Amino acid sequence: MTHPNTLYYGDNLDILRSRDYFPSECVDLIYLDPPFNSNRSYNVLFKDESGLESEAQITAFNDTWHWGHAAEATWHGLVDYAPPRVVTAIGALRDLIGPNQMMAYLVMMAARLVELHRVLKPTGSLYLHCDPTASHYLKIVLDAIFGPENYRNEVVWKRTSSHNDAKRFGRIHDVLLYYSKDVQQVAFSPVYVSYSQEYLEAEFRQDEQGRWYKTENLTAPYRGGSGGRFEFRGRIPGPSRMWRLSQEDMERLWQEGRIMTDRDGIPLLRGQIVYLDEKLGMPVQDWWDDILRVGNTSRERLGYPTQKPLALLERIVSASSNPGDVVLDPFAGCGTAVAAAHKLDRRWIGIDITHLSINLLKFRLRDMFGLTPGADYQVIGEPVTVDGARQLAEDDRFQFQFWALSLVQARPLGGEVGGRTGKRGADRGVDGLITFIDDNTGRPKKIIVQVKSGKVKSGDIRDLKGTVEREKAAMGVFITLEPPTREMVTEAVSAGFYRSPGWGRDYPRIQMRTIEELLGGAGIEMPLSSVTFRQAGRVRDEGPRTLSLFDEE
Repeated sequence: MTHPNTLYYGDNLDILRSRDYFPSECVDLIYLDPPFNSNRSYNVLFKDESGLESEAQITAFNDTWHWGHAAEATWHGLVDYAPPRVVTAIGALRDLIGPNQMMAYLVMMAARLVELHRVLKPTGSLYLHCDPTASHYLKIVLDAIFGPENYRNEVVWKRTSSHNDAKRFGRIHDVLLYYSKDVQQVAFSPVYVSYSQEYLEAEFRQDEQGRWYKTENLTAPYRGGSGGRFEFRGRIPGPSRMWRLSQEDMERLWQEGRIMTDRDGIPLLRGQIVYLDEKLGMPVQDWWDDILRVGNTSRERLGYPTQKPLALLERIVSASSNPGDVVLDPFAGCGTAVAAAHKLDRRWIGIDITHLSINLLKFRLRDMFGLTPGADYQVIGEPVTVDGARQLAEDDRFQFQFWALSLVQARPLGGEVGGRTGKRGADRGVDGLITFIDDNTGRPKKIIVQVKSGKVKSGDIRDLKGTVEREKAAMGVFITLEPPTREMVTEAVSAGFYRSPGWGRDYPRIQMRTIEELLGGAGIEMPLSSVTFRQAGRVRDEGPRTLSLFDEE
């Protein structure tokens, strides 16, 4: 049986195209925040890929969007299987802006959005998070795939109060493009926020009992009311208006004293009395300025460069899904959408192409909800055998490194979170760190972690011992894909022990673990206190729902 909550490692296009993983119309809500470096020069994004660029520009743009063989192949794939109007739209954009990085981004996104449209239920919604650099092009793509009639909103999220930009106005907002699968069936629940003090003072006043109230219009446009046109206690709305409520509801309000009258006792058109303590609040509009970004000092911050605030995703999940629904984030990153979905009792699916993100997401789920992979949710795409680990190492040694570090809950160094490549931490022999506290000073202590996917020798352990001494670390851990030699074991034992003042016991200063041992459940001998990742705040203790992922309730 498919687990109710699932993380996938891999290219989301390949995963979404799998009917085994994603049958048609199986997801209720999709949120995606695809990587796009809008800080790069706008002109560079439109430069032909054959143009010369400075090394600094290349370094600044570390995303996956380039017009090369992959983009060209994806474009031809769209021509072959995408709906005709999608092909027409993408073809027109290619004629307009040419085969450059912006076009590569749009082609790659179009291919994924076609699949996301397929897996969305008729009642479902999609929110694409982007910025004004590409939002106008993405809206054309979305119109072609979803249909213009299913465009719901362009939500503006004011993420910060100010931003200093040279020769232009400060850029302080992102865009959320909100589309439905079928406007006639889409599920949507209004979300409310508290009234501002200015609004309360302007609109509400107190009655004799001290209750705050305001008056609202009893009429509606001629074609917009459900009550109809009728005379009510000497008043008819007028030629272009009608009552907003039925005659029965109007009479009930009258008997309850909830309709104000003029001096002659005739109901006022704007006369329905509404009390503040009965109101849900102000319905959220398409301008969101009440949720700030995750700042450098925020308790929510996990160190992920494009991390979005949990409140932002909670608003989206609350508005466009119900408890038990399936929420999908195909660019999961640090997992804010997944965390919001779980917190609000939805089922969830996260996909990411980096083990670094999957690693971070695992720790977030553990710290916020106490969830354990395998027991509480499923992880697909990660190696589960030594042969699988060896294949990952052959395909991408950095992803192997990030994955191996996750087996011992170590924080990777030298890799850009969200990126697909990395390097040994500042060339100082450190692939990852585990930090812990085990004395009354409160100072964190370090465990240096090194990962090797190729041949190993005793010199590797001597190097690790030197790194531990240089970095003044408590211990060192050597993770190897290949079995260690006898000389390596001897070299590790000769390093002696770390004496824990908190636990009053000794731990081997240098420890070796093979991938086979770690996959078999082996761990590291170390004091239990661990502050490996900056922890996400604990939310609740109950686990996920027990529904199958695509089951109906």
